Amino acid sequence: MIYAIVGMGRSGLAAKKYLERKGLNPQEIVTFDAKSETADYRDPALMMSEVRPSVLVVSPGVPLSLPWIQEAQASGVRITSEISLACEALTSEKVIGVTGSVGKSTTVALLGAGATAFDPHAFVGGNFGVPFCEYAVDLLSGVRPKATWIILELSSFQLENCEGLSLNLGAITSLTANHLERYRDQEHYYETKGRLRNHCRGPIFLNRAGGDLEGWAATHPGHWVLTDPSSSLLAPHDLGSAKLIGRHNQENLALAASLALAAGWPKESLTAMKAFPGLAHRLEDAGTLRGVRYINDSKATALSSVLIATHSVLGTLQEKNDLFLLLGGRDKNLPWKELSELASHQQIHFLFFGECGAIAQSASGLSGPVFPHLKEALEHARNKAKAGDAVLLSPGGTSLDEFKNFEHRGDYFKEFVQSS
Repeated sequence: MIYAIVGMGRSGLAAKKYLERKGLNPQEIVTFDAKSETADYRDPALMMSEVRPSVLVVSPGVPLSLPWIQEAQASGVRITSEISLACEALTSEKVIGVTGSVGKSTTVALLGAGATAFDPHAFVGGNFGVPFCEYAVDLLSGVRPKATWIILELSSFQLENCEGLSLNLGAITSLTANHLERYRDQEHYYETKGRLRNHCRGPIFLNRAGGDLEGWAATHPGHWVLTDPSSSLLAPHDLGSAKLIGRHNQENLALAASLALAAGWPKESLTAMKAFPGLAHRLEDAGTLRGVRYINDSKATALSSVLIATHSVLGTLQEKNDLFLLLGGRDKNLPWKELSELASHQQIHFLFFGECGAIAQSASGLSGPVFPHLKEALEHARNKAKAGDAVLLSPGGTSLDEFKNFEHRGDYFKEFVQSS
């Protein structure tokens, strides 16, 4: 049996390591990546004709709708994923899966902080930085003990292809328009997120304030449990004393805390969650320059995230001060018009940048200059902002027009502040 790994990013590399650790020899594994010169194949037709793989391990970033993948599946080739391979190595571990349009990384990080407070061998990963197969490889290699709890962030792309995934508990943080470049329409995207219920044996917790989530769940069957920071169940735990700032983060914390209580986690897990300071590139304080605060929200590639971040920062400003909001990057065919509500805020100055800067400006109906790159937008903000103002990078678009990923973009933003 020959495995073909399709896509050689972190997920593909981890899948390859796992197959090698299982004992497959080099002749039983081939790699494909149309953009990588290090892959065995860059032409799928050539790979399929020469190698005739029995299994395709398809990375999340590669659409299953590609004609050659559809043809392979129709001819009997098994389609699987890095997530599914990792599940083969599990025995007694308990697994929590978290998905959602926005807020899932913070919720997973909160759960990770809570789990590691009492289970030092807990694994936190999936779409959240560390591929799941890395846990499986380390476990099979004997370099790490078995986790009692595994916390997985699951993207919609991963939920398209995760046969064998079995969750004890699940959570959906929000449903708002996203990734419409990959899905037929918004409902198709929402339903893909909702596939989480097909893999979960226990209840799935939902953030009551998660955009379209509550309404969607009301018309789709599932073992749903709505969460809210004002819940009487959470009142004794004083979540309002947490370090995280903003109403949306209180909602993320309420969701994570509700899961922890349902899982029977000890009191120290909630204490650790409340002490969690937040994630890089998500409303991250990037420093102060000439009295102006710079806030790095590079991870915001959904318009709901942009709105949340903007209102959160506005709430910290005095009436006499302004907010310079940087919007742009690469477009995901998102409804930029949703940002039009921000036009009523006289304190906001809109700066558009990057590949979709002009698109974002036109589609949103917001007024502001358009710059070819983030650098020029930052220089403009630096020249215009006065002490007490804030500059917020919450772009809406992806980073791939001029950066490797959202981390690279956020680091560039922080370096600009530090070097100016």
